[in-house]
Amino acid sequence: MTDISQLRKSYERAELSEDASHADPLQQFAQWLTEAISAQVPEPNAMTLATVASNLRPSTRVVLIKGYDERGIVWYTNYASRKGQELAGNPYAALQFHWVELERVVRIEGQVEKTDAAQSDAYFASRPLDSRIGAWASPQSQVIAGRSVLVANAAKYGAQFMLNPPRPPHWGGYRLVPHEWQFWQGRKSRLHDRLRYRLDGGQWLRERLAP
Repeated sequence: MTDISQLRKSYERAELSEDASHADPLQQFAQWLTEAISAQVPEPNAMTLATVASNLRPSTRVVLIKGYDERGIVWYTNYASRKGQELAGNPYAALQFHWVELERVVRIEGQVEKTDAAQSDAYFASRPLDSRIGAWASPQSQVIAGRSVLVANAAKYGAQFMLNPPRPPHWGGYRLVPHEWQFWQGRKSRLHDRLRYRLDGGQWLRERLAP
């Protein structure tokens, strides 16, 4: 058995200082996301979404960011899925981006709301046809007898909607409205850079946290 306790890496690619970082966390995020895309890291738009159920047990899954602006971070999913049900009961969540090749992590916490129907409709219409059919075919998070259920559902809805499947009523967008951001840059000797932005009186306060 491999001794994983001895797996180590020295982080030495970059640094994150108060002087070189943006005062607005959204601008800092935009810069880092752009750099991750330019560096061609695998799936730079992938983020871990953490939610908490009514029994106070957390769960995580990977989703894809599909937009961001001063209002927050947007992704799309099945409202009837486990994450959708948990967000319906507790609208607070956390997101995390981990760009391993750049030795960077971004953490975002806040309250989640649904995007409006028009925004969800517009994004759904932009998806490839098989993805639009898949939104109808998959009863996400539910137990199914086998993959044949998905294949049969896809064939059924493909025949029903042909080239113009509408957005399912159970599918759409969420937006996390941040109240806290953290930016982590790996540094040598585990003395990592870690900057937190939190709302204070309607303004973003930037603080350095010990790693």
